Amino acid sequence: MTDERSLTGKNVRGDGAGDRPVSGVQQVGDGPVDHALRPRSLEEMIGQDRLREKIQVLVDAARQRGDALDHVLLYGPPGLGKTTLCHILANEMGANLKVTAGPAIEKAGDLAAILTNMRQGDILFIDEIHRLGRAIEEILYPAMEDFSLNIVVGSGPAARNIQLKLPKFTVVGATTRLALLTSPLRARFGVVERFDFYDQDSIHRIVLRAADLLGVAIAGEGATEIARRARGTPRVALRLLRRLRDYAQVRAEGRIDHATAVDGLALLDVDELGLDELDRRVLDGIIIKFGGGPVGLDTLAASISEEGDTIMDVVEPYLLQLGFLDRTPRGRVATPAAYEHLGVAYPERPAQSGLFDRSG
Repeated sequence: MTDERSLTGKNVRGDGAGDRPVSGVQQVGDGPVDHALRPRSLEEMIGQDRLREKIQVLVDAARQRGDALDHVLLYGPPGLGKTTLCHILANEMGANLKVTAGPAIEKAGDLAAILTNMRQGDILFIDEIHRLGRAIEEILYPAMEDFSLNIVVGSGPAARNIQLKLPKFTVVGATTRLALLTSPLRARFGVVERFDFYDQDSIHRIVLRAADLLGVAIAGEGATEIARRARGTPRVALRLLRRLRDYAQVRAEGRIDHATAVDGLALLDVDELGLDELDRRVLDGIIIKFGGGPVGLDTLAASISEEGDTIMDVVEPYLLQLGFLDRTPRGRVATPAAYEHLGVAYPERPAQSGLFDRSG
């Protein structure tokens, strides 16, 4: 049975995404619901079939050997289930799970305290692992590779190094920014897997399962409409389901059918492709203010009064998936599909490189 211990005191990541209903970043109110609806086994997990199959082999092999799992690094956009998979791994292995985050480990002593309390087979989940400091990483390297902890006692000429042996445990790291991980840290992970956006059928099944667990009356067409606008992200789908549950309770006798879903999502300002006001501001900025681009990220962010990291991490992944945006060496460029979606005529001769080519 999993003994989950949070070592962070921090449940919500704030990165400028605000309270957008279509943001994959965890928000206030998501945590308890996400936890209650979280699948507890690989068999219950919906979607990510290829990844699930590879993880199943990893778990089965470790159980047959009676050994701890190899270290696992999970990466991909927020809200796709990286934390959920870590909980599933702990349940499948019957292991204790300890949870922390890169920003929460500020000193070498913080990590040393965590590691010395690990037991055989325990799983240490480090969210936002790309935000670990270099000094922290130096301690983590031997812990992951040799299961040893090197501690310097004293200072100056009297300083001495003490090496403590650690039980064999598993580090599961999660990140939305794989490129920011240092090569030595990435090399310590035996398994590196990417979470992709979910297909509409998988999101549809996730919505129906969640509605059943929450006791929400929903028609198949209503679930389909949520799935269509959930941006391939389970966390977004669950949040939209909760918002529509409230809307249906007040205006539709508690049942989410197709018409209720359409009206409720329109009230949330989520269009038929799952774009919201911020997405449209980004596209408008590129198309209207900069003639379709190219335009640098910092310049674009300043023009719409938004953080560059928010645009890159929260907005762009879905726009790239839709084919509405191109990243070029000279900056961001809106595609003809983006013009069509916004109802703007695509120029016969797009802006030339010198006019709006600003690296910001």
